Amino acid sequence: MNNLQNGYNDPLDAFEPKQARQLSRREFIKLSGMGAGLALAVVSVPFSKSATAATDGVEYNLFIQINSDGVIRIYSPNPEVGQGIKTALPMVVAEELDANWSDVVIENSPIADEYGRQVAGGSRSVPTRWDELRAAGAGVRAMLIEAAAGEWSVPSSEVTTNQSMLIHAFSDRRISYGEVANLAGELSPPMVDSLTFKNPEEYRLLGTRITGTDNMALVTGKPIFGIDLQLPNMLYASYTKCPTIGGRVVKANLDEIKALPGVITAFVLEGTVGVTSFDPRGVSVAPGVAIVAESTWQSFKARDSLKIGWDTSEASSDSWSDYVEAAEELRGKEGAAVLLEQGTAAQVINDAATKVSSQYGFGFVSHAQLEPQSCVAHWRENMMEIWSTSQTQSEVRGSVAALLDMPKENVIAHQYRGGGGFGRRLDNDYVREAALIAQRVDAPVKLQWSREDDMAFDFFRVGGFYNMQASVDENGKLNAWNSHAICLSADGEKPNSGAGLRPMDFPREMLEHFKHTQTLLPSKTPTGPWRAPSSNSYAFVEQSFVHEMAVVAQRDHLEFLIESLGEPKWFKEGDSASLNTARAINVIKTVAERAGWGTKQQPVGRALGLSFYFCHAGYVAEVADVSVDKDKKITVHKVWMAVDVGPVLNLSAAENQCQGGVIDGISTLMGLEITMTKGRVDQSNFDEYPLLRISSRPKIDVHFVKSEYSPTGLGEPAFPPLAAAVCNAIYSVTGDRIRDLPIRKAGYTI
Repeated sequence: MNNLQNGYNDPLDAFEPKQARQLSRREFIKLSGMGAGLALAVVSVPFSKSATAATDGVEYNLFIQINSDGVIRIYSPNPEVGQGIKTALPMVVAEELDANWSDVVIENSPIADEYGRQVAGGSRSVPTRWDELRAAGAGVRAMLIEAAAGEWSVPSSEVTTNQSMLIHAFSDRRISYGEVANLAGELSPPMVDSLTFKNPEEYRLLGTRITGTDNMALVTGKPIFGIDLQLPNMLYASYTKCPTIGGRVVKANLDEIKALPGVITAFVLEGTVGVTSFDPRGVSVAPGVAIVAESTWQSFKARDSLKIGWDTSEASSDSWSDYVEAAEELRGKEGAAVLLEQGTAAQVINDAATKVSSQYGFGFVSHAQLEPQSCVAHWRENMMEIWSTSQTQSEVRGSVAALLDMPKENVIAHQYRGGGGFGRRLDNDYVREAALIAQRVDAPVKLQWSREDDMAFDFFRVGGFYNMQASVDENGKLNAWNSHAICLSADGEKPNSGAGLRPMDFPREMLEHFKHTQTLLPSKTPTGPWRAPSSNSYAFVEQSFVHEMAVVAQRDHLEFLIESLGEPKWFKEGDSASLNTARAINVIKTVAERAGWGTKQQPVGRALGLSFYFCHAGYVAEVADVSVDKDKKITVHKVWMAVDVGPVLNLSAAENQCQGGVIDGISTLMGLEITMTKGRVDQSNFDEYPLLRISSRPKIDVHFVKSEYSPTGLGEPAFPPLAAAVCNAIYSVTGDRIRDLPIRKAGYTI
């Protein structure tokens, strides 16, 4: 139950689009401003939108091309990493265009400044594109209507559209979009404030199930991922970095490596001194040894023979065991920095007859995306061309240009589908490595990381600790809350990326007495955004602790949770990042009803657990049906979800996002943890980092509540509630309160 305002430093805030000035039709106008008087426009980009684009097509704006044969090309601007955005965003365009979906061909857009925020992160693709894509579709529909009206010499108001057809009902005439495409392309674009948008009840596409545009290619093994890319005369590179994070190369047996079969060259990249920080726009590169060969296998095989001397004087010396010990020593001590305070929480809790004091913890985790990092780069004629799976495609060109000290215009970037991301591909470190290697080679070069590289050199979800205190009054109502966050920090001034607690509406807006404090522990281990940053861990703490309070108050958890939210209201009207308790209470009641909360007796050894969380403008409540046997083996039989993210664009993809959030949540709470010893990550592959097996997948019931608010994203909000829901159920079965993740450390298996 957090928000994104009041000074929280979200690393994705920097990628929000800036307002553009109005230009002529053949120049760029940024549609996302949506101000009155803006016109739709065509943009010229420094390279072709599509190698397969028809030559007779009319490009009406950044997103739409219509060919005379009726084919409608819609360019999807944001990176696709499995979240379904490549299909969902074109659906918005096609809906307002009133296109027949079978006429639509979807392609990735170019990477160009004209497209603004080409980022997949923060569950923001839908909310930041919603208005501009609706305008793009509605604007072209208006142009087609005007063209048809001119052909028929009738008023535009008498022309309607339906499934890529223009219709004049009075004369029973109809014509396809393709037949008037060229004529419409000669018209002046309409002003945005003159456009008419569909009402939700008129939608034919949005809210239905549409199969993903890449689904057939996915299931038939077509080469659509970045790792699949092949170019003529391409070479293959590996890059070996110091296993102690932040170490640099002193010496290496390069001559021996160059003599190995298939090796073209080997060299040292000096890189950046010390541990690199998460920065998609940065220029840092970890030092290491590059091996370029005729195949990936030969490059990987050659690195087995590397002998490197490392200087670790500026490297990390972090050990997870030291963090755990330091956090325990800090428990209950005074002197923490006060971040937020109102009333006299400590005094109220101290004087209360019913109170709870608990310490929670959670470890580092890896992104562990299925496709390890891979990037193709080609240096020629003072130009760098990049093919990548970055989640921050709009930052690739600037980052590489700054690294190579060259004009941004000399960097060409192409986006490819990524095999998962979860925040890892937000940073372009692997892209910068590929660019530096390609500068030394007269051919396209594919840099390929191994799984071990991916796990050792991640920007991890940070681990942390929370000391929690709260009390209830004589009526069993929550009346004071005191939380102390122990966060890891690289600079001693602010928490590392994903480590800090975002300022909260809950419980601050609900309680008269509230206090939040923070202590920073020094850390060099690199961290970054990981699915639902900070919410992914704090939701477990907060919602488990709310259940603790309900238990000591001898209250039903559902009743206690709803009561703790107070009267239904929106704390900051119109701000999607601010908690609307009416929406929160609605999803909580809905999921409880669907799960049959309190209506039937559970079998011995089995119970329901409830949790709710608000983050990234999404409201999600979950109930988990869990059993635990005498050997502490748990079974998650079913998870119910009630979700409010405004109107759903693609029901199929939205359900998939929610189901994935639950599965990812169970996998993470059960067994996922990254530890480090003296600066080296202890885990290296999935045998030591056990992802959930398909046989342990529960049944998942996803219900989207009807909502008239603007649509928001789903990648983040679906994840956070799961851990507390399961752990609260485990407590109801066993009386064992789990306060440390993953739960396999407490002897539980699945």
